[in-house]
Amino acid sequence: MITVEEALAQVLSLAPMPVPELVPLDQAWGRVLLEPAISRMTQPPFAASAMDGYAIRSCDIGQPLTVIGEAAAGHPYAGPAVAGMAVRILTGAPVPDGYDRVIMQENVLREGDLITITDPAGGNNIRPAGDDFRKGDQFAPGRRLRAADIALLAAMNIPAVTVSARPRIAILAGGDELVSPGTAPDPGQIISSNDLAIAALARQSGGEAQILPIARDTEDSLRAGFAAAKDADLLVTIGGASVGDHDLIGKVAAERGLDLAFHKIAMRPGKPLMAGKLNGKPMLGLPGNPVSAIICGMLFMQPLIAAMQGLDDSRPLLKARLAQDLPAEGNRQHYLRAALQDGDDLPLIRPFPSQDSARLSLMARADALLVRPANDPPRVAGDIVDFMPLSG
Repeated sequence: MITVEEALAQVLSLAPMPVPELVPLDQAWGRVLLEPAISRMTQPPFAASAMDGYAIRSCDIGQPLTVIGEAAAGHPYAGPAVAGMAVRILTGAPVPDGYDRVIMQENVLREGDLITITDPAGGNNIRPAGDDFRKGDQFAPGRRLRAADIALLAAMNIPAVTVSARPRIAILAGGDELVSPGTAPDPGQIISSNDLAIAALARQSGGEAQILPIARDTEDSLRAGFAAAKDADLLVTIGGASVGDHDLIGKVAAERGLDLAFHKIAMRPGKPLMAGKLNGKPMLGLPGNPVSAIICGMLFMQPLIAAMQGLDDSRPLLKARLAQDLPAEGNRQHYLRAALQDGDDLPLIRPFPSQDSARLSLMARADALLVRPANDPPRVAGDIVDFMPLSG
């Protein structure tokens, strides 16, 4: 068995180079920017008023001023600057040439076309041209685009951006005992849930997930499932990755040319994890126990999907204080489902009494995974430990 860190490094090494795709800006949210975006605009393109008020010349402060015009957003004032004159100006409007200050309207007394400045304090209230960004400025690649990013790119007058194509993820669950949700199971059958959970994790990481028909415990059924995944960028199988008589995924994958990177890792839950390349494309074989599949999906599949889009999805662990004593850990790194609560300096973390890897209800209730290294000594309440938050 290899360590979690070794396994993750090998999984990430399977990632192919990202595939560039040009998409309209209105379809770019959540996508990973792959190439720099260069601004076509200067923003603001002119000196603009930062508030509603009056544009004046600083040298005219101290005397009544006559309002000779108005400037609004999209409607600049084009007249010359004249001594003793002011221009009514609204937020975002171009500051007329020759005027170097905007007095906010709350600091002005107006009577007809005459104004008196009641409080000249404050700055010039003018946003200089290029205060936000300038033509030729670069929006750097290597990040998943957020709403504010989309707004900025639009303001830069960029109609389309080059992003990573979404990796196509084929998800193949296997087992004679599995039936789809909404089906009345026969004796000995259970509802298939892992494929839906893994598909959700894949989509959360920016992949396009395709759930394949459930494979039965026959080589022919698995071969059909592998064939259906031929166009995928990543094949993720669930179950059938250990050593039982009916665990056929490794056998069928091998006959189809799997270049196996590893099989089994020193972690719990999730020991029977398999990874390699199949016909030049990455393949992950997740364990069949629901919690094991989900945790392995988060620890290995999601970072792999991110790497396939050019992202580093490293997830630094956070710190918490134990809310209870814990016995010594075994020889595998352990991810314990746990609840978090506020503490004095750090959050308090309390692992659930049961860590059965078949209990999905506990996974759904968990706030975090308490991470205990292999052979971790006994711990007492108050000890600082590592955890991985669960969200989304």
